Amino acid sequence: MTEAGIEAAPPSPGAEPSPFPPEHGAQPRSPVFADPPAYLGDVLTDAERLLKYCAEFGITVDEATRDHVLEARSASSNGWTEQSAANLISALTTLAAMAKPVTAASLKACCDQTTPTVRNYLKVAICLAVFIVPFSVASFLASAISSTIRADLVVANDLAVKLQGQLGYPKIDTQPSTPNSPCTPFPTPQPANPPDGISYSDVVSELQLYASTIRSIDARARQLRVLIPNQEPDPCGAIRKDPLRVHEVFQLPAGLPNLAQAAQDRTTLYQDIRYFAQNVLDDESFFYGAIATCILPVLYALLGTCAFLLRSFEQQMSTRTFIPSEVNSARFLIAAIGGAVVGLFNNFSITQGASLSPLALAFLVGYAVDVFFAFLEGLLQMFTRTPGSTAAVKSRTAAE
Repeated sequence: MTEAGIEAAPPSPGAEPSPFPPEHGAQPRSPVFADPPAYLGDVLTDAERLLKYCAEFGITVDEATRDHVLEARSASSNGWTEQSAANLISALTTLAAMAKPVTAASLKACCDQTTPTVRNYLKVAICLAVFIVPFSVASFLASAISSTIRADLVVANDLAVKLQGQLGYPKIDTQPSTPNSPCTPFPTPQPANPPDGISYSDVVSELQLYASTIRSIDARARQLRVLIPNQEPDPCGAIRKDPLRVHEVFQLPAGLPNLAQAAQDRTTLYQDIRYFAQNVLDDESFFYGAIATCILPVLYALLGTCAFLLRSFEQQMSTRTFIPSEVNSARFLIAAIGGAVVGLFNNFSITQGASLSPLALAFLVGYAVDVFFAFLEGLLQMFTRTPGSTAAVKSRTAAE
């Protein structure tokens, strides 16, 4: 016992004894850790981050908490004591409650990991754009050209039938050919005027429209041929480099000396061009149909996820709550699955008269994955609902 009747507390195990005895009547100092825990440095760093955040955003911190953090910084150089360590942990708890939902980890991530995160999102967006933009542009052009060709085919078919009914076949007269050669048919000139009851100007206008439509089908089919991997042979490929020959084949003869012969020549040409155009249309439907159903929905769903993550990143950076998470990688995988599923459906009706294309829906699926899976669960409940339960619901509704 000392003179004051208080026995000095024995030193804690592992603590270094103080070279100087405590003064008379004074409380002994807390022993210094010989080997302080390694986590105290991380705790001090986190506490200082939160204290700095509170100071920057005007959050009032009591003096005791502030002093405990400052004393801990001094203790990190002079030696940790049990009291300073306990005060630091208590101060970190208080600061975490004050700054919530901001955490020390989010403050660290906002300072150190923003650039890598933005760079990763940028890489994903560029990779998606490399595939989405060319495929989308090519698909749009192919769809527009295909629609034009189909419309022109309908017009040309009607004109071919109409002109055939009005003019009939041209009259052919066989004349003996030169010796040692077979007989060769020679067309006999026919009057330019059409049969009675048919307007000459109307026939000429129809022939001009017929020839123009054939040229349009040929040009559009060659444009569409460039956008597909399977290159169909061009029936007029041999004369493409000869402008005079192309003009002779595709244009009406000067003066139209024989209307029936001119119509027959256009029909012969139209049959070759129509066969070429229909083959190109079939290849386009097969190639771009597979892309629009199986590939583009997945890419648009991934693009929607990228847009959602960028928007969330911007919001979290403004509130200092950003923390990198592996959940983002899983979200990309879920979006890819959702996009593949969307390709199995046709247009979705939102309201009466309004609908979404599969690609637009795929983007929304990637942006809001939870909403899409909620839709699937509701759809599943519709199929699993029994007739008895439906009748019970109807009777209960009628009773109410």
